Amino acid sequence: MAQDASILIVEDDDEIAAALVAYLARAGYRPRRAADGPEALAAYHRERPDLLLLDVMLPGLSGFEVLQLVREDASTPVIILTARTYEADLLHGFRLGADDYVTKPFRPLEVVARVDAVLRRAAPHAGVLRGHGGLCLDPQRHDVRLNGAALDLTPSEFILLRTLLRDPGRTFNRDRLAAHLTGEGASERAVDSHIKNLRRKLGPVHSIETVHGIGYRYAEDIKDR
Repeated sequence: MAQDASILIVEDDDEIAAALVAYLARAGYRPRRAADGPEALAAYHRERPDLLLLDVMLPGLSGFEVLQLVREDASTPVIILTARTYEADLLHGFRLGADDYVTKPFRPLEVVARVDAVLRRAAPHAGVLRGHGGLCLDPQRHDVRLNGAALDLTPSEFILLRTLLRDPGRTFNRDRLAAHLTGEGASERAVDSHIKNLRRKLGPVHSIETVHGIGYRYAEDIKDR
């Protein structure tokens, strides 16, 4: 798969960083290390890595601040490295756009496996996402069209549709969908409201299915309605 992908490791602990560099290089990746927040941002903008391994506790800028700034620029996959196990911290990371997390202490091989998985999920999503009924979503341009006509979606609606389209057939829990959102949109009840509005805007062939008691999924195949 995405072996040969470039990985930016943002970690201020020399021993941890060295282990990650060695294991990722052995797995066929091209790792590069940054030791603090400002260095990480400079390396990110200069090198445009395929994935970030991002420690939360960093000098200069926190990992959360780096993640927020990266997300303002692009949808580059990000895995958080954290010693924190509090649910609020993890949800905050997901709301800022993290794709996965690994809790310290960890085994380097576990991190390599997470990198493999995240890059596998991200590989088909670099371009336009397509759904049923002529639906096209361009993540880079923040543009959604249905049979060529532009759809006016709120930021929360866009995020939810993008999340569902990226993995058709996968059921997303309401709380996991809420973790992708911020502000007033970040609750399970708000997710239900956004999904209702999305279905209305997408029309008869919306393909967003309710999985009762769990959440929602985007149908892989069109079913009779």
